[in-house]
Amino acid sequence: MVRFDIVSKIIGQLLFLEGGMMLSCLVMALCYREDDAMAFLISMMITICSGLIFKHLGRNAGNELNRREAYLVVALIWVVFCAFGMLPLLISGYVPSVTDAYFETMSGFTTTGATIIDDVECLPHTILFWRSLTHWIGGLGIVFFTIAILPSVVGGSIKVFAAESTGPIKTKMHPRLSTDAKWIWTVYLAITASCVLFFHVAGMGLFDSVCFSMSIAGTGGFATYNDSLAHFNSPSIEYIATVFQFLAGMNFTLIYVVLFKRQFTKLLTNSEFKLYCFVIAIATSLIAYFLVSRSGYGASDAVRHALFQVVTFITTTGMFTDDAGQWPHFTWVVLGFCMFIGSCAGSTSGGLKCIRGVMILKIIRNEFKQILHPNAVLPIKINRQNIQMNHVPSLLAFFVTYILICLLAATVIILAGVDDTNAITIALSSLSNVGPALGNTIGPTMSWSSLPEGVKWLCSLLMLIGRLEIMTVLVLFTHSFWKEN
Repeated sequence: MVRFDIVSKIIGQLLFLEGGMMLSCLVMALCYREDDAMAFLISMMITICSGLIFKHLGRNAGNELNRREAYLVVALIWVVFCAFGMLPLLISGYVPSVTDAYFETMSGFTTTGATIIDDVECLPHTILFWRSLTHWIGGLGIVFFTIAILPSVVGGSIKVFAAESTGPIKTKMHPRLSTDAKWIWTVYLAITASCVLFFHVAGMGLFDSVCFSMSIAGTGGFATYNDSLAHFNSPSIEYIATVFQFLAGMNFTLIYVVLFKRQFTKLLTNSEFKLYCFVIAIATSLIAYFLVSRSGYGASDAVRHALFQVVTFITTTGMFTDDAGQWPHFTWVVLGFCMFIGSCAGSTSGGLKCIRGVMILKIIRNEFKQILHPNAVLPIKINRQNIQMNHVPSLLAFFVTYILICLLAATVIILAGVDDTNAITIALSSLSNVGPALGNTIGPTMSWSSLPEGVKWLCSLLMLIGRLEIMTVLVLFTHSFWKEN
């Protein structure tokens, strides 16, 4: 039986965290003396007061969550955070529509990066910072962030971690999950701070460096300019962004093991990392070839733009330095595959994840062997470790559900009047938390403001489903979830 009092208590406590985020933005708004300070003040007061109400409703609750309550808390907190997170956009008047404001905020927290704002350059500094901050907090997870700084707030942390973390295989570095969370957030902070430093040294202003770095570390994609990183017209900035997007797409546990434990050989023997690099290398080579042979790009420009777009799509960041919508259509297929496969589990990226790709390839290889040796027992090994067989049905269920949701969503979007190519890539982009679409009507450099309202709500749901790895959300709609036993 789900105990709603403990769910309410935890949501209330987490809303204080969002109120604190708004307070930091309020201070920034006062420093810049722009017209959005009152919007953040009102939003903060509403959020904190609501947090008090939720906490009061759960005042008699205990501290330990069961598995059902953990899944419900994780799904609800993302919905609730977006509902309160859209208030600054609504109250300030910069995004007057509830549909658009919720879409923008959901896109921020889920690190999708699709926007309905046609001209982001008209936004005040604090709104731009708020959009990037939602990426940064949502990158590793709202609840995961809380486990790192306030482990006592979230009872049953391991169950919550299982509901919110990405990838089919969870790797623990320390006995205490809160210690794991702190080390992973240390890696996350290091990537963000290093990115800020390198951008600033390369000539980017401090405010832009911070905003772009938070977006890149969270693999989100919101930018402070309409033309994203192309605004700077700087190869050095583009290469810096490429490197840090690549790092943000790696498994943070692997980065921790390599940097802090100095086990450098783990990097070269990790199956997921090798597939990640292999896909990037092949996709970049194919796109660069087509840009040179079909679009007249010089070799160096072709490699630079191809590498950037491949990395930004596979890490589901979604920034751009060139308009891929004008590239040969074959490159769309390659980029579409990149947004589908995604990067590594345990990163801030979306998509299927390379670890699942490794598992699928090994299952296929074993099937061929099984044909020749019907009685053989063929375990699935990844990084020299046997994978439990109960992971195989879970993988296949995830894969099939992923494809079915994409097809169903694309069909609905087509019925709403969106052209076929855009509908397919919008559905895939939303579910994979990528951001840009591929097509002529809504290209990778365009906003999604022209979509019908119903499609925007559908995309918001797809973003949430994709960020929480599908099953965490869908299980809430099953009859067995709400049964007493």
